[in-house]
Amino acid sequence: MKPTQALPIEALTTRCNPEALPFQSTEELADFADILGQERALEALRFGLAGRRPGYNLFALGASGIGKHSAVMRQLEQRAAQGEVPPDLCYVANFEESSRPRLLRLPAGRGAVLRQDMLHLVEELVGSLPAALDSEEFKARVRQIEHAFEQRQAEVIQALREKSEAQQVKLYEQPGEFTFAPLRDGQALDMHAFNALPDADRQAIETKVAALQAELTEILEQQIPQWQKERRAALRALHRDTTRAVVQQVLASLRARYADLSAVSTYLDSVEQAVIHNTRDFLKREGADAVSAGDHSAFRNYQVNLLVDHSTTRGAPVVFEDNPTFTALVGRIEHQAQFGALVTDFNLIRAGALHRANGGYLAIDAHKLLTQPFAWEGLKRTLRARELRIESLGQAYSLISTVSLEPEPLPLDVKIVLEGDRALYYLLQAFDPEFAELFKVAADFEDVIDRSDVNITHYVQLIATLVRREGLRAFDRTAVAAVIDHSARLAADGRKLSTRMRDILDILQEADFYAGEAGQARVRGEDVQRAIQARIERADRVRDQLHEEIQRGILNIDTAGKAIGQVNGLTVLEAGTFSFGLPARITATTRLGEGEVIDIEREVDMGGPIHSKQLSGGALCAEFPAVAVRESGLRAVLFRRRRRQRLVGGTVRAVVVAGRLAARSIPGRDRLSGSAGTGAGGGWGERKDRRVLRCLRTARAHGYAGRHPATGECATFDVARRGCGRCARGSLPGLCRGRCRRGDGVADWAFPRPCARHG
Repeated sequence: MKPTQALPIEALTTRCNPEALPFQSTEELADFADILGQERALEALRFGLAGRRPGYNLFALGASGIGKHSAVMRQLEQRAAQGEVPPDLCYVANFEESSRPRLLRLPAGRGAVLRQDMLHLVEELVGSLPAALDSEEFKARVRQIEHAFEQRQAEVIQALREKSEAQQVKLYEQPGEFTFAPLRDGQALDMHAFNALPDADRQAIETKVAALQAELTEILEQQIPQWQKERRAALRALHRDTTRAVVQQVLASLRARYADLSAVSTYLDSVEQAVIHNTRDFLKREGADAVSAGDHSAFRNYQVNLLVDHSTTRGAPVVFEDNPTFTALVGRIEHQAQFGALVTDFNLIRAGALHRANGGYLAIDAHKLLTQPFAWEGLKRTLRARELRIESLGQAYSLISTVSLEPEPLPLDVKIVLEGDRALYYLLQAFDPEFAELFKVAADFEDVIDRSDVNITHYVQLIATLVRREGLRAFDRTAVAAVIDHSARLAADGRKLSTRMRDILDILQEADFYAGEAGQARVRGEDVQRAIQARIERADRVRDQLHEEIQRGILNIDTAGKAIGQVNGLTVLEAGTFSFGLPARITATTRLGEGEVIDIEREVDMGGPIHSKQLSGGALCAEFPAVAVRESGLRAVLFRRRRRQRLVGGTVRAVVVAGRLAARSIPGRDRLSGSAGTGAGGGWGERKDRRVLRCLRTARAHGYAGRHPATGECATFDVARRGCGRCARGSLPGLCRGRCRRGDGVADWAFPRPCARHG
């Protein structure tokens, strides 16, 4: 095994020297307009946003609180500023098929103009049509048509009358009735006189009257109805011609205004025909009042439903949908209750986020999207089809039978950016085969950045920017240095800085509060430290309670003396955003057996997956000393004393080795007691910790003490000085990266004892 280097005490933490910062307060610093330490993610965003090919949508992944959303929106806005403004979207009536409204795509700003023009058109028609149809010219033409019909009818009746009189038969005309009577010497015969005539004369007269009656019947039942039909047709033609003339005159200005838009011209043609065929709607006396009120049902078909108005948009639209439900994304069709029934029309179509973002960019929180019923499937279906259809959930999934609309679909041209954490991204990659086809670009945001001079310079500028943006007091350089140190603690690495700017902003705001309480004009380093400590104190109830139970003996943790087969392990507990270290006692027993390790935690399902993995590796490492001692294997049983808590940490590998060696008491090896193990181990037992767990509170309370296994001398570790109790050198007991050698005073890795010089 490659020898490890000793860990000097100075390497345990890296402090930012306030004197090295070239300013006195954040007032002297310029704003930081860029995004800190996210070059990889920004390059992915630039690549994904540059092309418009289908499937190249983006997923911005990273931890929450690192400024991912702000970075995405800034990139979208910068890219959108160079794009073109998309057209306005309008739905208008389809007069041929009312259930399929037509979609108009108009240049930005002209949708609102068309909507207003159509309102004015209806108002103009309500006034112009009744006036035209009530004019003297129109009435004169109506009288002319009526007179022509009456004259034609009178002429044919007069001709029949003259014909009958020539045959000595007189035609009498009464209201709604015609009667024939025979004449004798110019006088009409009554019934008595007619019956007194000879039979031959009566028969001749009856023959004449029957012929005349047949001719009259033909006139009344065939000719006059046909003439009335022609009269009505003439009157309708007159109304139509008069209405067309008025409508064409009113529409002339609109046709000229929208001559460059063929879709609008086609729509105006259909409007003209609809008005001509429904003239009576404009002749009702209450029409003008209804138009002013805007709610007359007869005129709703002539309105324009402006779905998306880009009159004030500059560049391509950028939309962030905070509540991505199915209807919020694809739009909806509303209904109104009338006489106990639900009715709808194209005016009740409402736009979704995809309508507003069409031609631009749409950002969505991935977690919220996936938790909304049908929203994820609806979005995928829309992206696959590359067109947007507005339909209700009941209509899409055949849940209800209410009559609804089928609006003309919208061709879709939008770039989708989902925002979520890494776990969600990889879950979608693994379990949704369509995800990789629709979201081909991943923008992975860093949680930490290098603690370089350049990054520190940018970091302090970013702190100054946040201070000014939130209206806080200026921070002096000691406060800025304290914030940088806190950022390194959040990153759990002295060579890194955290990009979780939400946590940094919280510290800035709380430090400003404490500075205000103290009546200071600027925030100092003491205020930042007070804010950090206050955050810990607000969240450490569980830690204090557990340490109190250890001190009272409720949790049995020995920090003095020795015990065979017993090891003190270090664990990390998390309570919300607060994590802390806590000791845990692990007991091991061994006996002759088949070389297996039984872990009670695993057997009762209280050990997590990391614990079980490390236990198996530790068992493998511990087998080699057993083989060297005797040919048969050993059987070990491990027991961890804690209350109702799952063991998921990486402590167990060192614990397995230490516990089994201590329990076996192999000759030639030191007995191990009062030891502490923490962190992950490699496959062959090497240590791989990246951070120091702060678990010495119990030792400080008990007074950590042990004895040298060879000399029996007291080997007390000074917690405050964190080194060998004899020479005050070295590092935290049980937390350095090597054994004592060359007399450098560094304690052994998992089993603290005095340095080699004093051993």
